[in-house]
Amino acid sequence: MDAAVVIAGAGPTGLLLAAELAQAGVPVVVLERDPEPRLAAMGMAVNAGVVELLAERDLMDRIGADGLPWPRAHFAQLWLDPGRVPGRQAHTYLLPQAKLEEHLLAHATKLGAEIRRGVTVRGVRQDAGGVTVDTSAGEVGAAYLVGCDGAHSVVRSAAGITFEGSESAFDGIAGDVEVPHGHPLYQQLGANDFSRGLFSVAPSGMGLLRVATGEFGRRPADRAAPPDAAELRAAVRRLTGQDIDVGTPRWLGRWDCETRQADRYRAGRVFLAGEAAHVHFPLGGQALSTNLEDAVNLGWKLAAELAGWAPSGLLDSYHDERHPAGARTCLTTAAQLALLHPAEQVAPLRQVMTELIEFDAVNEYLVRTAGGLNVRHPDGGDHPLVGRRVPGVPLPPGRGVALRFDRSVPLDVSGWAGRVDLVTAEPSADVPAAALLARPDGRIAWATDSADPEGLAAALSTWFGAPARA
Repeated sequence: MDAAVVIAGAGPTGLLLAAELAQAGVPVVVLERDPEPRLAAMGMAVNAGVVELLAERDLMDRIGADGLPWPRAHFAQLWLDPGRVPGRQAHTYLLPQAKLEEHLLAHATKLGAEIRRGVTVRGVRQDAGGVTVDTSAGEVGAAYLVGCDGAHSVVRSAAGITFEGSESAFDGIAGDVEVPHGHPLYQQLGANDFSRGLFSVAPSGMGLLRVATGEFGRRPADRAAPPDAAELRAAVRRLTGQDIDVGTPRWLGRWDCETRQADRYRAGRVFLAGEAAHVHFPLGGQALSTNLEDAVNLGWKLAAELAGWAPSGLLDSYHDERHPAGARTCLTTAAQLALLHPAEQVAPLRQVMTELIEFDAVNEYLVRTAGGLNVRHPDGGDHPLVGRRVPGVPLPPGRGVALRFDRSVPLDVSGWAGRVDLVTAEPSADVPAAALLARPDGRIAWATDSADPEGLAAALSTWFGAPARA
């Protein structure tokens, strides 16, 4: 075998998954068809959920230096106030996806992941012993294959996984344009909605602006043809009624209005993650947060299986947890679409929603939804923290942690040495519990408010396998 795990696709999902596996000592190879890192990446923001996830991995200080904190959030471009949400809150960052990929590439390669560029995946076959990937550079063998190769995933098709959903007529153009200081586009900064669709402008680098237009009910003349400056300028004119110079494009691409989800995230030894598993209208960074959560959920489970200590059903729990999360993201982005178009029909509903957002509970719910902060899995457990991410606590990479805030709580994790660390910490207002057990992906598997740690052994066995014999 060439590696224990082969990943198709070196976008953010594939790179973070590769880093998670390499951190756990798993030999991993990433196959990427593009010969060079891409500049034409549509993403422009990392939401609060992604910021928390990257901070856990000690990456946010470096990545955040290339971004701009954005202490706002929106739901269907109805503006929310994260500052009204109680407790410590991570903020969204304006950050071009190409820059995020640059950092994740450096992170993955530093940990030992191998990136093979200019390699196209053409087919897949598997048996009980492993997976063979047919590529433009020959066959590659592995114990497991993960398709992180986007909406048109070759891996998904080869595995026989369906990708049902819907698509609406939509004409979207986005890209980075070079503009001098004082250019008229600077007067258009922000996210704006019009009767025909959306128009946004945001800084994306020195002398660069990210411009995006989206027109509902319209299809491009040739979807396969790359847009040019004239087409972008015409779209801006149709939306705004103004003829605005759009600068000199460094790159332009198309985006669409499509919602689809794979019927299953696993077929034998083949898994799907990111946009190979789910696509939806891009709003508020929810796509990226859902994609990266797939990566961290799957990474430690594959590592556990390969290390030989995974409990029965652990790999299947990836689909069981992430498929509902992906479905929820598809639902909430579809709800936002319903609040955007047709503009005349939804105007009264938007007015009522604006009034509802004045209520703190509504504002908090939508802030958490838009920020990817309300995902809860494993779903279950009596304690309200179970299934949620450990807030504000850095975790040891690739390992579970039994975290004790009350020193009187007896926590025995000796049978899981090497899989779970025992840490005693000062009480934190952000973590209302006496003790908890966190999985390697940062999700809380067990928590207690008392000095009697009932249920800890069961949680340890459920997520970290049988205890080692003395």
